[in-house]
Amino acid sequence: MYESTARDRSNLWIRRFQPAPAAPSQLVCLSHAGGSAGYFLPVARAMPTSVDVLAVQYPGRQDRSGEPCVEDVHELADLLVRELEPWADRPFTLFGHSLGASLAFETAVRLERAGIEVRGVVASGRRAPSRHREERVHLLDDRALIRDLERLSGTDPKMLRDPEILAMILPYIRSDYKAAELYRSRPGADSVQAPILVLTGDADPHVTDPEAAAWSEHTSGDFSRRVFPGGHFFLNDHALAIIPTIAEFIGANRELAGVR
Repeated sequence: MYESTARDRSNLWIRRFQPAPAAPSQLVCLSHAGGSAGYFLPVARAMPTSVDVLAVQYPGRQDRSGEPCVEDVHELADLLVRELEPWADRPFTLFGHSLGASLAFETAVRLERAGIEVRGVVASGRRAPSRHREERVHLLDDRALIRDLERLSGTDPKMLRDPEILAMILPYIRSDYKAAELYRSRPGADSVQAPILVLTGDADPHVTDPEAAAWSEHTSGDFSRRVFPGGHFFLNDHALAIIPTIAEFIGANRELAGVR
């Protein structure tokens, strides 16, 4: 179970599976379209104790199924910053995959604007904010949407064959797709001071090399990139390499002797 804290207002949003209240920094984890906070449980377990992992649960899914989904990245970032403010006693690093990478960037923009320290942004499996594609998967019928989920191999196939589960998950997956596909960065707010680390799969159909490299245009700090074998969900197969990479980016890698 995640920790219940005095920050009651944020309990719906912020999940701490392995609380590290004495840690000097915090890693905010933001999931892909259709994902949930629980996706980052392995990250929370493997990170050194010098990093407090905060996994974000978006509205509209699982225990938040009674809330409306948020279909706009900018709106979601505005809401998330408000929830993160009570946690701003220690610097944040933001780690997002796919949709979560866009949200991580927009959240970092807002945190910096508010004078809250952002140590870095880890953007995984997502093209740079200035690189756009005309994608309309969110407008397809359910069958076509399911085919796209099968193609990306990021959803348990058993879930995609269960009509009751599909009835629960397809609405928020479609909303997340809409948020990701219609996202555009805003002129004048399309850069951060924090360093950016980009993680990509070498066979990801959603991110080309130029689209990944273009993240360098969105920071006045350092830029780095790591490429791993695999498609859009390459991180599922390379967690034991990716977690130390993120820890090193934060500056916490010395405590990861047990992760190989």
